[in-house]
Amino acid sequence: MDDGWTHHGKVRAREADGVLELVVDGLTTQAKYYKPLIYEFFRKAWRGSRPAWGEFSVEIGMDYVGDPPWLDLDNLAKAILDSIKGYAFHDDAQVARLLVQRQSGERERITVKVRKLS
Repeated sequence: MDDGWTHHGKVRAREADGVLELVVDGLTTQAKYYKPLIYEFFRKAWRGSRPAWGEFSVEIGMDYVGDPPWLDLDNLAKAILDSIKGYAFHDDAQVARLLVQRQSGERERITVKVRKLS
């Protein structure tokens, strides 16, 4: 069964109802780790939509197990936005709404949801 997800290494993504969802399994305290990992996914595996113009909303969630990792959410947001630039949108200046949050979860991962604002 095709669940719509494109997988490559620790990264998977799908598009549904105008939302690009991206999930990165595992956590590290080094925000810079995510940029090449996600960029590589888009370069090698992604066959979905191309970047668009207009304004976007981006939600970034960090799910952790146990104690929250020592990771600055602003650094995480910058790394994520840099890695999806050129794939979800042309420039991160197009992000009109940005939510970054850390929450306890069932497994360690980063989730990203990108939607175009009307």
